Parts: sequence; structure tokens; C-alpha cells
Amino acid sequence: MPLRVTFVAAARSTPLLAERFDDDRPLDQAGWDEVQRAAGDLLPLAAAELRYCSPTARSRATGDALGYAPLAQLALRDCDMGRWRGLTLGEAMAREPDAVDAWLADPRATPHGGESLLAFISRVGGWLDTRPVEDGGRIVAVAEPAVIRAALVYALKAPPSTYWNIDVRPLSTSSVSGRAGRWNLRLDAVSAQPSRT
Repeated sequence: MPLRVTFVAAARSTPLLAERFDDDRPLDQAGWDEVQRAAGDLLPLAAAELRYCSPTARSRATGDALGYAPLAQLALRDCDMGRWRGLTLGEAMAREPDAVDAWLADPRATPHGGESLLAFISRVGGWLDTRPVEDGGRIVAVAEPAVIRAALVYALKAPPSTYWNIDVRPLSTSSVSGRAGRWNLRLDAVSAQPSRT
């Protein structure tokens, strides 16, 4: 059996439209509440042989709240956004519209002075490819949605522009299986939950 890596998206610390580049704010009360509601479904992942997380406060807190006791991995940090760090996309667009357009159009562009999308995808993919390989081994990694998007683009060997078409919601899971250079997206069946009215 191949290695299986399951990514868990960190709980949200802000509303979607208020998300900032390279944000390291801790979980707010709404995020803690989300973790508590999802814990029943996500706790079984704590049985993974290896448990990691992005070095952000909300990824660490999400992993700890789920009982994973994850080890922070620098390679799973968010994309380095240079001088746009801490800005929303709208704020960056208002300040530097041409630079934002260039960054969105060219995966090699670094108009913010940070890391290109291509370098970010390669860094996260490099982390994935260097995981210890044990037949049937399982790994869980709590990460920022951007990191998970980068991992999925890398695993699928998709064009970098695919990154913009992947939606990763807080506390969602995404799994890949395989080994270095040979990853497959794994879609797991989810048991039907009774509706709450």
C-alpha cells in the first residue's frame, strides 16, 4: 500500500473577505467553535503515524485542539508575500493593481518582492516528496488552505494556474497517496450525516 497524506485545512480566524496574505492571527472564537463541531469527524486522523502542521498559530491550534500534537514544519508555511504581507487582496489591488494583475497571470512573477507561486508550489511539493515512505503509512498535516492548494497542484502535476481553481474550506480534508513523484488524489466516501432541523 502506498503512503497516504491527509491534509486538514486550519480553522478560520477571520471572515473570508477579510483574509490577509501570509496571515498568522490565532483562532478566534468562531474558529474554536468550528473545531469543536468538526472534532468528531477529524479525531480519528490522530491515529496517523506522523502528524505535522504549518507553523502558523491557527494551524498549530487546530492540530492541538484535535489531539494531533503536530510537529510544525517550516516547509508548510504560507507563500511569502513580501511587502503585501498582512494586506487583503483588495488592499494590494488598490495600491498596486498592475503588480497584482502580473502576479495573478504569471506563476513566476514576484512583484511583491516575496515568493512566486511556482516556487511556493515547488517548496510544498518538495516537502511532500521527502516524507518517510512506509507501505501503508499514514500522515496527517494541518495546514493553511493555500498550502493545501499548492500540495494538490503539485501532486496532480497540474499547471500552476490550476491553483486559482481549487477551493479549500476550513477544516476540510484532502488526501493524496503514493510516493515521491507519483501522487494520486484520493477521494474518500463520506457517510451521510442526518440533517439537523
